Amino acid sequence: MIPLLFFVKPCTRCGALCRSSPLGYTSPMDTPQVRALHWADETAEKIIREKGRPSKDHYTCASGITPSGTVHIGNFREIISVDLVVRALRDRGEKVRFIYSWDDYDVFRKVPLNMPDRENLEKYLRFPITMVPDPWGRDESYARHHEVDVETVLPLVGIYPEFLYQSKKYRASKYAGGIRRALEHRGTLKNILDRYRDGDHKIQGEWWPVSAFCDNCNRDETDIDGWDGEWKLSYHCNACSHKAQVDIREAPGIKLGWRVDWPMRWDYEQVDFEPAGKDHHSQGGSFDTARHVCKEVYGWDPPVSFRYDFIGIKGTPGKMSSSTGKVIGLPDVLRVYTPEVARYLFAGTRPNTEFTISFDLDVIKIYEDYDKTERIAWGDEKPKDQALFLREKRIYELSQVTGGGIDAMPVPKPYQVPFRHLCNLIQIAEGNIDKALEGIKKNGAGSGPPPREEQIPPLLARCRCAKYWVEECAPEEFRFRLRSPGETPGDLGEKELTGIRLLRDRVVAEIGGFDGDKSCAEAIYRCAEEAGLEGKELFRAAYQVLIGKDQGPRLANFLRTVEQDRLMAILAGY
Repeated sequence: MIPLLFFVKPCTRCGALCRSSPLGYTSPMDTPQVRALHWADETAEKIIREKGRPSKDHYTCASGITPSGTVHIGNFREIISVDLVVRALRDRGEKVRFIYSWDDYDVFRKVPLNMPDRENLEKYLRFPITMVPDPWGRDESYARHHEVDVETVLPLVGIYPEFLYQSKKYRASKYAGGIRRALEHRGTLKNILDRYRDGDHKIQGEWWPVSAFCDNCNRDETDIDGWDGEWKLSYHCNACSHKAQVDIREAPGIKLGWRVDWPMRWDYEQVDFEPAGKDHHSQGGSFDTARHVCKEVYGWDPPVSFRYDFIGIKGTPGKMSSSTGKVIGLPDVLRVYTPEVARYLFAGTRPNTEFTISFDLDVIKIYEDYDKTERIAWGDEKPKDQALFLREKRIYELSQVTGGGIDAMPVPKPYQVPFRHLCNLIQIAEGNIDKALEGIKKNGAGSGPPPREEQIPPLLARCRCAKYWVEECAPEEFRFRLRSPGETPGDLGEKELTGIRLLRDRVVAEIGGFDGDKSCAEAIYRCAEEAGLEGKELFRAAYQVLIGKDQGPRLANFLRTVEQDRLMAILAGY
């Protein structure tokens, strides 16, 4: 593990350099103390150590993707990984430029399966993506449509990069110098690319580090014929037989190949940090070659990096891919997880660890884990030691959309209502969120007071996620509907009917007299014993009477949650 300096601000209570917590934990900082808070902090320290210079004005952190189809949640892992490192750098008082490159001058190679108007899109194969029309008719191009979808949703999770559009850069000949340098060093580039290849896969014959989009038919089905040693490049098109000699300082269609383009832009933008997926970071992969190209051809030290792993989706077979149409995007995740919990999924997992985003019953567990981290961070639950407190608090800080930095907690303090309980409330209210919130606003959710008015908006956001999950994702055994008065199950025996009557008269009728779920559950078991039933037999009968199923929510809590008049009306016929 990389040693870290634990950076903090002077304590607002005593003025000393310490880190205080509501639990009484402190970390004196009169002398530098080594402490690893989080993998983003580790990376930030590495960037400062390897890239920091006395004249360094700011650090540049980069990410990017080709908008060849729907941007899936696996792509988002790179974006948020960079965002977390950017926040860690800023927490150390560093200035950071966070750039996100849209590689929209890449070739349109394949029509993804989830695209409309596929027949028309196929006419634009081998065009630059930015010249493919938007099949939805919303934006000026196919590429721009997918860019807008991402640019619109990122602020919801507190991510604000500077977007760079490679089509504009290339068409404006911003990279003319980098292109010429690649042409001047094409022998070196060829040797670098062949360095990790065996004999059968080494570059054969004449090779050029550039390609050309034909300025007659716009396709990239061209061959380079020659270079004059300065700025003129000749090519011919195999698709339309067009021939041309162009000046790379003016021609919009000349482009570097991927393994040269990437390191060229590291030098152009002076990139200090950029992660990459495990496929790029494999031995001899594109990151290895780009690292050598960056240093040996362009003279820029390659950026600090790390490998991030794939993300799985529970219940969806196969690896996510924009080219097949089997994709889950960030908007899909945000229908189930609030922005803070969505960030928590990534902030709480090291990037080189593969993990699964669930849409099944695990959703409840993920919310419970987040809530526990939140309680620890706020001092409402004491962890086993100081190290755990510091780790959980840092994860919580990085999970917040506002990005206030070290020791900055969200305002107001969130009002916790367990996700499972919210799901039950929403089903009791037949999907009406406002009705589900009425009881919480009046009586609270547990032993504490009701939420304050300013705590309602984030609670409402969680309610919307609960409603969507229950109605669209939850397994059938989790869902329920309260029976209407007069609906009676026909398979109850005499003992069960007796138990239901006792439950109605001694529990539901006196529901306001219980001080919690435990005392209510004890009363339920007494009813079962008096009726000559096992506890589980009365539970089954109660669920059948109330929701028409053999199982359901925890009965004591359920009875204390549903309006008493409504329960009595259902049970009146027994």
